[in-house]
Amino acid sequence: MLKNAIGISLAFIGVLVGAGFASGQETMQYFIAFGTQGIWGAVLSSALMLIAGVSILQLGSYFQAQEHMEVLGNVSSKIMSWILDLATITTLFSIGFVMYAGAGANLNQQFGIPVWIGATLMLALVLLVGLMDVDKVTAAVGAITPLLLFFVIFGCIWTLATSDLDWSQLNVQAQEVSTTLPNWWISSLNYTGLNAICVASMALVIGGNYLDTRAAGLGGLLGGLGYLVMLLLLSCGLLAAVGDIAGDDMPMLTLITNVNPTLGLIMSLVIFGMIFATALGMFFALGKRLARGHEGRFRPIFITTCLIGFALSFVGFKQLVSVVYPILGYLGILLIFVLAVAWLRGAQKLHKEGKRRRRALELMRLKLDPRERISKNEQRELDYIIEASVVDSEELEASLEEEVGQELVDDDEVEYDPEDRDGDVVYVSYTDPQSKDDYAKNPDEPWKDNPSDEDFADQWADDEDEREVSTALGETDEEDAEEEEPGTESSGGSTIVTNR
Repeated sequence: MLKNAIGISLAFIGVLVGAGFASGQETMQYFIAFGTQGIWGAVLSSALMLIAGVSILQLGSYFQAQEHMEVLGNVSSKIMSWILDLATITTLFSIGFVMYAGAGANLNQQFGIPVWIGATLMLALVLLVGLMDVDKVTAAVGAITPLLLFFVIFGCIWTLATSDLDWSQLNVQAQEVSTTLPNWWISSLNYTGLNAICVASMALVIGGNYLDTRAAGLGGLLGGLGYLVMLLLLSCGLLAAVGDIAGDDMPMLTLITNVNPTLGLIMSLVIFGMIFATALGMFFALGKRLARGHEGRFRPIFITTCLIGFALSFVGFKQLVSVVYPILGYLGILLIFVLAVAWLRGAQKLHKEGKRRRRALELMRLKLDPRERISKNEQRELDYIIEASVVDSEELEASLEEEVGQELVDDDEVEYDPEDRDGDVVYVSYTDPQSKDDYAKNPDEPWKDNPSDEDFADQWADDEDEREVSTALGETDEEDAEEEEPGTESSGGSTIVTNR
């Protein structure tokens, strides 16, 4: 579980740390503008994002989500899910065209290139790659993230270690940083909302790639703690150098350049790469969402949205961040509220489903591992769990086989052929019966007492509410439920597609 949790945490940090984090402009307007109080704001925002991350990832795991509407459509009413889907679409477009402005500002600050040239170059790259093989390019660009984190950590630690910190003077200098937010705690809430609405779609899918809800929650906890450390370090580093960077579009670039001009050159390219990855992801996802049901229209929609965003980008990077991002932040607060309520209301069901899946993984290991043997009663238990789960039976069984199969492939001590999954299955007799008293202590697990068909029928009746996905963690409108036939996709669509 720990291995999976670490993988989830790294992926979660990867989606949180994007171009906005790399430039330092978000941190300046949301935290540094309030001086030392802004540091407390960074701590509060990170703590809230930790909680949000745990809930988002666990909900994604619970529903085995492959897109955000598989969760939103089940934990909120039809109207609310439509509002949140619209907010997500708005976010994709807004962040996308802000990235054009960021690309122009980045190259202008480092090389003196006119802003429009940098923005045009970014437009050309996004159009070219977006109409080709996105997965390979984004995977390559994703490798930049560790390099970005290194520069941020190194630059901030260097600045803090070499600066003569006069906090009262820094508070005065911080007032030169413009912001549209009224105070540090509202700024913190808004920043949390901004992060949530930017990463929710992808984070839900990340959680959906893992069966164990407990591992997803632990991954969110570890990822949130890692992000807290990085945001706190970034905030302290930028505040320490606020006198030199207050008026720059790319304050992080200025900070690194002050350490070493060569490192500044490399940093400018790293930031440009992060901006490219963010812009490409936003506009590609937006195009897929708007073209849903009419996939043949993706190319003209993608090109049109990119061109409109390019035109809007000339407002200016700093100005766009100060106006657009707070609006998105308030929309994100609404999203957090909906998901947090669903998570709290469904805590017991999340726990129970998580236990079932962990047990199902144990049983699947017995079934697929050629070194083990599975009894008929254990097979019945596995079949029961698969059928009782909130996830589609065929999908869950395939996911179980895939996860366990990969474990066996990676195990050098076992000879496992993924093409012959059932070849070594041998049923053995069940020889560990329980007393009636022991059985009474575990009424949710009838299989442990060599159950009859009536026992399974009784348990099945008790789990009826959990097999209905539409009411698993939230109450949907009965009228809405009647309108949609089983198996019909929701009106709100996916914006992110991943390989599971």
